[in-house]
Amino acid sequence: MQQYLDLVREVLARGTRKPNRTGVDTISTFNHNYEIDLTRGFPLLTTKEISWKNIVIENLWFLSGDTRISLLKKHGCKFWDPWADDDGVVTSAYGNFWRHFPIHEDGQATFRDQIAWVLAEIQRNPMSRRLVVTAWAPGNAHTSALPPCHCLWILNVQNDERGEPYLCLHLTQRSCDVALGVPYNIAGYAFLLELIGHFAGIRPGIFAHTLVDAHVYTAKPDGSMADYDHVPGLEEQLTRTPRALPKLTISPAIRSLADVEALMHEDTATILSHFQLGGYDPHPAIKFKVAV
Repeated sequence: MQQYLDLVREVLARGTRKPNRTGVDTISTFNHNYEIDLTRGFPLLTTKEISWKNIVIENLWFLSGDTRISLLKKHGCKFWDPWADDDGVVTSAYGNFWRHFPIHEDGQATFRDQIAWVLAEIQRNPMSRRLVVTAWAPGNAHTSALPPCHCLWILNVQNDERGEPYLCLHLTQRSCDVALGVPYNIAGYAFLLELIGHFAGIRPGIFAHTLVDAHVYTAKPDGSMADYDHVPGLEEQLTRTPRALPKLTISPAIRSLADVEALMHEDTATILSHFQLGGYDPHPAIKFKVAV
């Protein structure tokens, strides 16, 4: 996937050193943009192996609106563990605000289900320019240990030269861990684009991505914190030749958000059987240590 490799090259070439809340330095750049055409294949990185199971489970969890990591742990997904409280709850989980965004109407506190609204609106008015979902709720984000990194996404329907519609998705991401997070972000939102297009009966088209602070974690100038240095692993990926992208096939049994919510209570194999990824042939995995 050339867009990702170009991002890696640019950050390593022109990034500047910045401290941050984790205590591990980053090489950081501002404002990187690219597009990926999903008609050319599903954008799951091939220069290192990425867990398809984790992509599917995490994004279905987001869509469910659940804040409990017990559902993730059931399927062997551990990446939200550091952010959960003693009760196993992550209040800043993306799906919480996708499905229960806090608002005030007529002086009363209530919640808005953004996902349900967008899915209904795309059926009513597919050419709408208001198909927006935000995870950034200031009341939570200003105090959270991990406010949403991928904070806003927008669906948009365009017509091709034959007048046939195709569905696009634009993601705005404020904080972008190039080695660990971005490959999952690309695949995760491409998965959402494919799934919503499947619901709406509109073929998927372009995934567009704006990265505000794109950064690579690195060792300190004195060589300390070398365990968190992501530069060597990324340089290894740049030596690898990208392979053909896989193809995603979604089961016709998945027709609505309710089907997704019901599916989350099945076993892992049953869930994955509804989202078949064919032809995925990546290079070996590369381990990166997470800066929490």
